Amino acid sequence: MAGHSKWKNIQRRKGAQDAKRGKIFMRHAKDIYTAAKQGGGDEAMNPALRLAIEKAKADNMPNDNIERNIKKATGTLDGKNFEEITYEGYGPAGVAIIVHALTDNKNRTAGEVRHAFSKNGGNLGESGSVAFMFDRKGIVIIHNDNGEIDEDEMTLEALEAGADDILTHEGVFEIVTSPENFSDVVAYFTEKDFDIADSELTLIPQNYSPVSGEDAEKLQQLIDALEDNEDVQEVYHNIDESNE
Repeated sequence: MAGHSKWKNIQRRKGAQDAKRGKIFMRHAKDIYTAAKQGGGDEAMNPALRLAIEKAKADNMPNDNIERNIKKATGTLDGKNFEEITYEGYGPAGVAIIVHALTDNKNRTAGEVRHAFSKNGGNLGESGSVAFMFDRKGIVIIHNDNGEIDEDEMTLEALEAGADDILTHEGVFEIVTSPENFSDVVAYFTEKDFDIADSELTLIPQNYSPVSGEDAEKLQQLIDALEDNEDVQEVYHNIDESNE
C-alpha cells in the first residue's frame, strides 16, 4: 500500500461524485449492484448488501431503485441482459485507468468510453494492458473517531476476521482483505457492531503516478467524463493523490 490511504481516496472520489447532481443515488446503485453481484440478492445472507441498502435508505433512495439494482445484479430485471465489461487504457502523463461498466448495449458503451479517452488526451488499450498494475482487494473502513478502539485490539480482531492487513489513519482503521474473504470480514465486523464507515471490493495500484498542471486538468476531465456515463460502474486509476 506504500503508505497511501484508500480511505482518503474513497472520501475524495465519492465526495466529488456526490457534488454532482444525481450522483448520490448513482453511487448507492453501484454499491448495491456490486454487493448483490458478489454475494447474492438476499440481504439476510449478504452483509455487504445489507450495509449498502442501509446507507442508500439513509440518503432516502427509493425502494424501487434499490430493488432494480439488485435485479440487475441477479439478472432478473425485465428480461434485459446486462453485461459487465472492463476497459483499460492510459490517460495523460501515462496514468493507468481501468473502467468497469454494466450495459445492455456493448457497442454504445464501447463507443462512449472510447470517445471519452480520445477527447481528453487518453488512449484506450487492449485487455490486460494495465490490469497487471493493480491488485484486487477488499477494503473495510471502521470509524475510530475518539480513539476508543486500541490498535492492538483491532489488529487481533482483523486477524480473527480473516483480514490480510490493517492500516491506521486518523479516526479510522483500514482493513484490507482478499476478495475471497471480503464478505466474511464484513459479516464479522457487522455482527460485532463495529461502526463500518465503508466497505468495497476495489482495485489498488501497485505503484502511483504523480501528475500536475495541464496533465492533472486533462485527467480530471477524462475521469469526470467517464463517471458521468450512466453505464460506468467504477473508474480506477493510479494517480498519486497522497499530497492532495
